[in-house]
Amino acid sequence: MPYYPLSQIKTNLYTNGNGFVTNVNNPDTIYKGYYWKTSSGKYFTGKTPQDKPNTELFIPQINFNKYPDIATNPTLNYIATNGGSEVNGGDNTEGGDPTVLNYIALKNIPEDTVKFLPYYNPVLPSNQDYQNGEFRRFFCKKTNEIQYIEININIYNKLLLKDPQILWQLYEPFNITWKLTGTIQEVVRINYNIVQLASKTKNLPRFEEYLKLDYIKYRK
Repeated sequence: MPYYPLSQIKTNLYTNGNGFVTNVNNPDTIYKGYYWKTSSGKYFTGKTPQDKPNTELFIPQINFNKYPDIATNPTLNYIATNGGSEVNGGDNTEGGDPTVLNYIALKNIPEDTVKFLPYYNPVLPSNQDYQNGEFRRFFCKKTNEIQYIEININIYNKLLLKDPQILWQLYEPFNITWKLTGTIQEVVRINYNIVQLASKTKNLPRFEEYLKLDYIKYRK
């Protein structure tokens, strides 16, 4: 192990198992715990070089076939709040996809500055919902734009509770009931009235356009 002056290392870092492996050829050798980093981009176990053993850590190979946009067009879903690169979070609603976090580590973006953004992931009605004749749909609106996203209840709750994992400052969550059963005329009338009332009381301009005026969606 070569000597690294303090000016060339960053100590007392921690990974919860989303960033490194101890064997670059074996993705199952996931490391969780303290590590330190050199200015040349090497990683070792332990809080400091004095915290032995200093096993070298590796960032697993990114699967660009699964996440092609990461290589060419990083956008949405995850964002480094210190102004760094944005990366695509795939379909992981909890913000912990190891492959994406490997990319974050590769770009030297501090993990604690990474927040995930809500993305389209609607709740689908269940058999019980059809028996009840209605269910609840969850959405969020960007605070400074007329931009809506239909989301699931987990993301809705994270936004509502201002969970630090999500960039809640940019989005306002809301939900509406949605009629599922009845004649076409009845379902259209009820859902139209629900959308109009929500648009007025929650200040949701052009919300009906986001829904594409499809007032019989999910009707059975």
